[in-house]
Amino acid sequence: MKTARLNRLFNPQTHRCFDVAIDHGFFNEASFLSGIEDIAKAVRTLTDAAPDAIQLTVGQAGHLQSQPVRPKPALVLRTDVANVYGSQLPRHLFSRLIEEPVLQAVRLDATCVVVNLFRIPDQPELADQCIQNILRLKPQCDHYGVPLMIEPLVFQPNTKAGGYMVDGDPAKIIPLVRQAVELGADIIKADPTDDVTIYHKVVEIAGGIPVLVRGGGRAPEFEILKRTQALMAQGAAGIVYGRNIIQHPQPAKITRALMAVVHEGASVADALKLLN
Repeated sequence: MKTARLNRLFNPQTHRCFDVAIDHGFFNEASFLSGIEDIAKAVRTLTDAAPDAIQLTVGQAGHLQSQPVRPKPALVLRTDVANVYGSQLPRHLFSRLIEEPVLQAVRLDATCVVVNLFRIPDQPELADQCIQNILRLKPQCDHYGVPLMIEPLVFQPNTKAGGYMVDGDPAKIIPLVRQAVELGADIIKADPTDDVTIYHKVVEIAGGIPVLVRGGGRAPEFEILKRTQALMAQGAAGIVYGRNIIQHPQPAKITRALMAVVHEGASVADALKLLN
């Protein structure tokens, strides 16, 4: 039953979620490994900081699930591997599902599975792969009662951005979010719009499906806290941050500061006090 797993993922008082993504090693990019070179240590640090969830891969989920700790963060399982994040795109792009993704999630006691929905300029074949991945996942998720998180991800042209750079244009984000909802998402994980004051339009287009906001690249503490506060005020149901946590000098403290913003409505000033 999906409700049981959703109740483990979302805070019962606030109905919000903070998922820390440390599944970056899946994508074969050296720069993505900064902060998670020792993945076991990173998972232990985050477990102690107690976010709502930690996002991992099949190869690393055991570092969380083997810990004899209660309560502990829920597991969100990454189900697809792609090669789209380099500064130079390879000749052939792919996004592949792991085998038996939902059964593997059930065996690992995951609360949720996550899959990408890419929109990359001049790469319609990759978008087709992503849609096929989702079409395979959806009935399996329904059958086994595992919530499906879809990650609509709009890229800038690689020739312009020179690597993994998302596009915050709401005219591109909004229809892709809606497509993810139409494909059967139980949860949306979407980028912030360039103007965060209009993020309520992304929330609206999701039609009641909870929207978690991606963190993207590393940003200064004040900026990421202020942005998070503004996004929560726009109706977001939570956040999925990775590099802004694991590449921070004090991952546990920044986790607690962001948890205060997400779940307690803390001001940026009060959240900053938790870092000092």
